[in-house]
Amino acid sequence: MTTIALSRLHFPVTTLGPGQRVGIWFQGCSIRCPGCISVDTWPIGRGITSVSEVMRVLIPWLSKADGVTVSGGEPFDQPEALRELLDQIRNVAKVSVLVYSGYRRDQVAWWLDLCPGLVDGLMADPLDVTASQTLAFRGSDNQRLHLLTPLGLTAFKSMNRMLANDDRHLDAMFDSDGTVWFTGIPLRGDLGRLRAMLAAAGHRMSITEGEA
Repeated sequence: MTTIALSRLHFPVTTLGPGQRVGIWFQGCSIRCPGCISVDTWPIGRGITSVSEVMRVLIPWLSKADGVTVSGGEPFDQPEALRELLDQIRNVAKVSVLVYSGYRRDQVAWWLDLCPGLVDGLMADPLDVTASQTLAFRGSDNQRLHLLTPLGLTAFKSMNRMLANDDRHLDAMFDSDGTVWFTGIPLRGDLGRLRAMLAAAGHRMSITEGEA
Protein backbone atom coordinates (compact mmCIF):
# COMPACT_ATOMS: atom_id res chain seq x y z
CA MET A 1 0.00 0.00 0.00
CA THR A 2 1.54 3.29 -1.14
CA THR A 3 1.38 6.11 1.41
CA ILE A 4 0.93 9.73 0.41
CA ALA A 5 0.92 13.02 2.31
CA LEU A 6 -1.83 15.37 1.18
CA SER A 7 -2.96 18.82 2.24
CA ARG A 8 -6.42 18.66 0.68
CA LEU A 9 -8.65 17.51 -2.16
CA HIS A 10 -11.35 19.56 -3.84
CA PHE A 11 -13.79 19.52 -6.75
CA PRO A 12 -14.53 21.56 -8.74
CA VAL A 13 -11.50 23.82 -9.15
CA THR A 14 -11.77 26.35 -11.99
CA THR A 15 -8.71 28.53 -11.33
CA LEU A 16 -5.82 26.09 -11.89
CA GLY A 17 -6.32 25.03 -15.48
CA PRO A 18 -9.18 24.90 -17.97
CA GLY A 19 -12.62 23.58 -17.11
CA GLN A 20 -13.80 22.03 -13.88
CA ARG A 21 -10.89 20.16 -12.39
CA VAL A 22 -10.15 17.88 -9.46
CA GLY A 23 -7.62 19.68 -7.26
CA ILE A 24 -5.01 17.63 -5.39
CA TRP A 25 -2.61 19.41 -3.03
CA PHE A 26 0.41 17.47 -1.81
CA GLN A 27 1.72 18.14 1.70
CA GLY A 28 5.41 18.88 2.16
CA CYS A 29 7.77 21.08 0.16
CA SER A 30 11.57 21.22 0.16
CA ILE A 31 11.76 24.22 -2.23
CA ARG A 32 9.88 26.78 -0.10
CA CYS A 33 9.85 29.72 -2.49
CA PRO A 34 9.80 33.15 -0.82
CA GLY A 35 6.35 34.68 -1.29
CA CYS A 36 4.54 31.33 -1.64
CA ILE A 37 0.85 31.72 -0.74
CA SER A 38 0.63 28.13 0.56
CA VAL A 39 3.20 27.89 3.33
CA ASP A 40 0.74 25.66 5.22
CA THR A 41 1.61 22.94 2.68
CA TRP A 42 5.36 23.10 3.43
CA PRO A 43 5.71 20.98 6.63
CA ILE A 44 6.21 17.25 6.26
CA GLY A 45 4.58 14.58 8.41
CA ARG A 46 1.02 15.82 8.00
CA GLY A 47 -1.95 14.46 6.08
CA ILE A 48 -0.60 10.91 5.81
CA THR A 49 -2.98 8.56 4.05
CA SER A 50 -2.90 5.94 1.28
CA VAL A 51 -3.27 6.26 -2.46
CA SER A 52 -6.16 3.80 -2.35
CA GLU A 53 -8.02 5.99 0.16
CA VAL A 54 -7.42 9.05 -2.01
CA MET A 55 -8.81 7.21 -5.03
CA ARG A 56 -11.92 6.29 -3.05
CA VAL A 57 -12.61 10.02 -2.72
CA LEU A 58 -11.59 10.92 -6.27
CA ILE A 59 -13.47 8.33 -8.31
CA PRO A 60 -16.94 9.93 -8.00
CA TRP A 61 -15.44 13.30 -8.99
CA LEU A 62 -13.43 12.01 -11.94
CA SER A 63 -16.53 10.98 -13.85
CA LYS A 64 -17.63 14.63 -13.86
CA ALA A 65 -14.27 16.38 -14.17
CA ASP A 66 -12.57 17.92 -17.19
CA GLY A 67 -9.18 17.21 -15.69
CA VAL A 68 -6.93 16.91 -12.67
CA THR A 69 -4.55 19.55 -11.32
CA VAL A 70 -1.84 18.50 -8.86
CA SER A 71 -0.11 21.13 -6.77
CA GLY A 72 1.16 21.53 -3.26
CA GLY A 73 3.40 21.49 -1.50
CA GLU A 74 5.75 19.88 -3.99
CA PRO A 75 4.37 16.82 -5.81
CA PHE A 76 7.79 15.60 -6.98
CA ASP A 77 9.04 15.43 -3.39
CA GLN A 78 6.86 12.28 -3.24
CA PRO A 79 7.79 10.67 -6.57
CA GLU A 80 6.52 7.17 -5.87
CA ALA A 81 3.21 8.37 -4.48
CA LEU A 82 2.77 10.74 -7.43
CA ARG A 83 3.43 7.95 -9.90
CA GLU A 84 1.03 5.54 -8.20
CA LEU A 85 -1.71 8.15 -7.87
CA LEU A 86 -1.55 9.31 -11.48
CA ASP A 87 -1.31 5.74 -12.74
CA GLN A 88 -4.53 4.85 -10.91
CA ILE A 89 -6.24 8.01 -12.17
CA ARG A 90 -5.28 7.03 -15.73
CA ASN A 91 -6.79 3.58 -15.17
CA VAL A 92 -10.24 4.97 -14.32
CA ALA A 93 -10.58 8.25 -16.24
CA LYS A 94 -9.48 9.83 -19.50
CA VAL A 95 -8.84 13.32 -18.15
CA SER A 96 -6.04 15.82 -18.65
CA VAL A 97 -3.43 15.97 -15.90
CA LEU A 98 -1.66 19.23 -15.04
CA VAL A 99 1.10 19.33 -12.41
CA TYR A 100 2.44 22.50 -10.78
CA SER A 101 6.02 22.15 -9.55
CA GLY A 102 8.71 24.43 -8.19
CA TYR A 103 11.38 22.30 -9.85
CA ARG A 104 12.77 23.01 -13.31
CA ARG A 105 11.83 20.52 -16.00
CA ASP A 106 15.39 19.20 -16.22
CA GLN A 107 15.30 18.44 -12.49
CA VAL A 108 12.30 16.13 -12.89
CA ALA A 109 13.14 14.79 -16.36
CA TRP A 110 14.15 11.46 -14.80
CA TRP A 111 10.62 11.04 -13.39
CA LEU A 112 8.96 12.09 -16.65
CA ASP A 113 11.10 9.60 -18.56
CA LEU A 114 10.26 6.86 -16.07
CA CYS A 115 6.51 7.64 -16.18
CA PRO A 116 5.73 8.63 -19.79
CA GLY A 117 2.21 9.85 -20.44
CA LEU A 118 1.16 10.28 -16.83
CA VAL A 119 1.50 14.10 -16.95
CA ASP A 120 0.01 16.04 -19.87
CA GLY A 121 1.12 19.49 -18.77
CA LEU A 122 3.86 20.61 -16.39
CA MET A 123 3.98 24.14 -14.96
CA ALA A 124 7.58 24.27 -13.83
CA ASP A 125 10.13 26.55 -12.14
CA PRO A 126 10.09 28.22 -8.72
CA LEU A 127 8.02 31.25 -7.85
CA ASP A 128 10.05 34.45 -8.23
CA VAL A 129 8.37 37.40 -6.55
CA THR A 130 10.88 39.76 -8.15
CA ALA A 131 9.61 38.79 -11.62
CA SER A 132 6.55 40.29 -13.27
CA GLN A 133 3.14 38.59 -13.13
CA THR A 134 1.52 39.20 -16.50
CA LEU A 135 0.90 35.64 -17.74
CA ALA A 136 -2.19 33.55 -16.99
CA PHE A 137 -2.14 30.69 -14.46
CA ARG A 138 1.29 31.64 -13.10
CA GLY A 139 2.54 33.17 -9.89
CA SER A 140 5.47 34.73 -11.78
CA ASP A 141 6.34 35.06 -15.46
CA ASN A 142 9.46 32.90 -15.20
CA GLN A 143 7.28 29.82 -14.70
CA ARG A 144 7.03 27.77 -17.89
CA LEU A 145 4.27 25.49 -19.13
CA HIS A 146 5.53 22.31 -20.82
CA LEU A 147 2.99 20.46 -22.97
CA LEU A 148 4.09 16.84 -22.79
CA THR A 149 1.41 14.81 -24.62
CA PRO A 150 -1.04 15.28 -27.51
CA LEU A 151 -3.80 15.66 -24.90
CA GLY A 152 -1.73 18.32 -23.17
CA LEU A 153 -1.30 20.24 -26.42
CA THR A 154 -5.07 20.30 -26.85
CA ALA A 155 -6.12 20.84 -23.25
CA PHE A 156 -3.58 23.42 -22.08
CA LYS A 157 -2.52 25.47 -25.10
CA SER A 158 -4.94 28.24 -24.02
CA MET A 159 -2.91 28.66 -20.83
CA ASN A 160 -0.02 30.22 -22.76
CA ARG A 161 -1.43 33.73 -22.87
CA MET A 162 -1.40 37.07 -21.15
CA LEU A 163 -3.34 37.52 -17.92
CA ALA A 164 -6.88 38.78 -18.55
CA ASN A 165 -9.40 40.39 -16.22
CA ASP A 166 -11.44 37.18 -16.24
CA ASP A 167 -8.46 35.37 -14.73
CA ARG A 168 -8.62 37.47 -11.57
CA HIS A 169 -10.95 35.22 -9.63
CA LEU A 170 -10.58 32.62 -6.90
CA ASP A 171 -12.53 29.48 -6.04
CA ALA A 172 -14.11 29.39 -2.58
CA MET A 173 -14.03 26.03 -0.79
CA PHE A 174 -16.09 25.31 2.32
CA ASP A 175 -15.05 22.79 4.97
CA SER A 176 -17.56 21.05 7.23
CA ASP A 177 -16.49 23.22 10.19
CA GLY A 178 -17.36 26.41 8.30
CA THR A 179 -13.80 27.27 7.28
CA VAL A 180 -13.58 28.94 3.86
CA TRP A 181 -10.51 28.40 1.65
CA PHE A 182 -9.62 30.28 -1.50
CA THR A 183 -8.00 28.48 -4.42
CA GLY A 184 -6.23 30.04 -7.37
CA ILE A 185 -3.34 32.35 -8.17
CA PRO A 186 -4.02 35.84 -6.84
CA LEU A 187 -2.05 38.86 -7.91
CA ARG A 188 0.45 40.04 -5.35
CA GLY A 189 -1.24 41.94 -2.59
CA ASP A 190 -4.75 40.74 -3.49
CA LEU A 191 -5.10 38.54 -0.38
CA GLY A 192 -3.91 41.32 1.89
CA ARG A 193 -6.47 43.68 0.40
CA LEU A 194 -9.19 41.04 0.80
CA ARG A 195 -8.22 40.51 4.43
CA ALA A 196 -8.46 44.25 5.09
CA MET A 197 -11.90 44.41 3.47
CA LEU A 198 -13.16 41.47 5.54
CA ALA A 199 -11.68 42.92 8.73
CA ALA A 200 -13.52 46.18 8.08
CA ALA A 201 -16.74 44.14 7.93
CA GLY A 202 -15.97 42.33 11.19
CA HIS A 203 -14.57 39.09 9.76
CA ARG A 204 -11.20 37.41 10.32
CA MET A 205 -9.03 35.99 7.51
CA SER A 206 -5.72 34.17 7.85
CA ILE A 207 -3.19 34.27 5.01
CA THR A 208 -0.71 31.42 4.49
CA GLU A 209 1.79 33.53 2.58
CA GLY A 210 5.55 33.41 3.03
CA GLU A 211 7.82 36.39 3.36
CA ALA A 212 9.09 37.69 0.04
